[in-house]
Amino acid sequence: MRIFVLLTAFLMCISGSSIFAQKEATSKYWVFFTDKQTDFNPCEYFDPLAIQRRLKNHVPLADSTDFPVNSGYIQKVGAIADSTSVVTRWFNAIVAFCSEKQVQQIRNLAFVKSVEPVGGMAIPASRKPYQEELTSTQMDVLKRQVESLQGDVFEKKGITGKGIRIAIFDGGFPGVDTIPVFAHIRKTGRIIKTYDFTRNKEFVYSFSSHGTMVMSCIAGISGDFRMGLATGAEFLLARTEVNTEPFSEEENWLAAVEWADKNGAHIINSSLGYTYHRYFTWDMDGKKSLVTRAANMAASKGILVVNAAGNDGANGWKKIGAPADADSVISVGGIDPTTDFHISFSSYGPTADKRLKPNVCAFGDVVAAGKKSLKSVQGTSFASPLVAGFAACAMQTDTTRTTMELFREIEKSGSLYPYYDYAHGYGVPQASYFTEGRPASAPSFEFKAKEHSIAIIPIAEKIDYKKYMYCHIEDENGIIEEYWVTTVNKTSPFEIDKFRIERGQTLLVQYNGYVASYKLKK
Repeated sequence: MRIFVLLTAFLMCISGSSIFAQKEATSKYWVFFTDKQTDFNPCEYFDPLAIQRRLKNHVPLADSTDFPVNSGYIQKVGAIADSTSVVTRWFNAIVAFCSEKQVQQIRNLAFVKSVEPVGGMAIPASRKPYQEELTSTQMDVLKRQVESLQGDVFEKKGITGKGIRIAIFDGGFPGVDTIPVFAHIRKTGRIIKTYDFTRNKEFVYSFSSHGTMVMSCIAGISGDFRMGLATGAEFLLARTEVNTEPFSEEENWLAAVEWADKNGAHIINSSLGYTYHRYFTWDMDGKKSLVTRAANMAASKGILVVNAAGNDGANGWKKIGAPADADSVISVGGIDPTTDFHISFSSYGPTADKRLKPNVCAFGDVVAAGKKSLKSVQGTSFASPLVAGFAACAMQTDTTRTTMELFREIEKSGSLYPYYDYAHGYGVPQASYFTEGRPASAPSFEFKAKEHSIAIIPIAEKIDYKKYMYCHIEDENGIIEEYWVTTVNKTSPFEIDKFRIERGQTLLVQYNGYVASYKLKK
């Protein structure tokens, strides 16, 4: 007993407190600074491709958001906090692990603008993959996931995304350095850089195979089948998600987007979303989340950001997440390859401030390459890279376009354009738009006003029973009040009660490539 008492007293002396006292809990915080260093040489900092991209998009090379964070500020915060991690130039901030007492000390520093808690988790926009031998149905999907984007049109013209650099943010890339699906990329040295932002190391060829599957939908080749369109592109691979949990934290995304910018990315594919783990649906307004603001910042620097719309269409959330809510991000919804319209789990638009989302869509049920075999996988995670690969090819067709010009052209290439709705956006991007322009479409239906209804009458010789009719009712500001998809019946026209269309609203219909509107007079 005496030995125990003496030992306890000794420990109390060296620690200054009871051995049973618990260390004050720490949490993660963003520390934002008031100003930053101005010593910046863009030609030394940026990859030459980043310089070229900025010049093409009329972006200043010495923008203040690119100036380095003050190293003295970082050291002083680090001296107070338990530790620090991510530093963001764009938002002039650092992540610090602090107790509440330490937070107060940091807030009192003259150069600290604000301190905000770090929250938010990113959910990979995919469903659990299953492995098996490919059936005839799966082989058909593998073929059609590229055909649906008219991939053969690009292929015949030798358009493969050559010279375009794509950054992929994901949870890991096991097998990308070994499996045959990516041999054509390795052989020509087109994996330019890699970085694991969760472990601060360059090696990314381990952990979650989600990134491997995503990359295969951008540029994979399996035998005679292209799994994605950008087979000639270059790549930056960033691990931003933790393998042991299906979550990642926002600061990894921010660090990766600045890294991608520095290293010359033309396109970013991000197959994740921040939703109910931190935010409310009304926060999805393109302004609330830091990751959304970072995505818009990337676009302002000439990067085309392509992001999965999310897989919450069948649950309580339903809406797209951040950063898919960003105004300057191409948000990609999913369609079912068996029906070619909205797949049940794909998240819906609009944004909280009523902007159109998703912008376009692609197959949300695909065949992708895992570490050991091809497999069927579901999720807008895989619709997004199909469109990212398409975007690289579209970018190659005219390298003088600015990023936002390309953004709008991709929307215009949609299979439903100029029709749109909050499940499909403008439809599936079509390659022929970038090589031949939009073909003229002959009327496939006509409107007929009746006493109490509006009839939509298909033109007999234009009826295609494989095609669906898309309809929406929009207000004077272009905000959709109601929309639906229906089959076409040759014997009886589709009718809409007039009371469903208020005076001043517009009925917009798309069928078999033809779009027309009907508006009741005020």
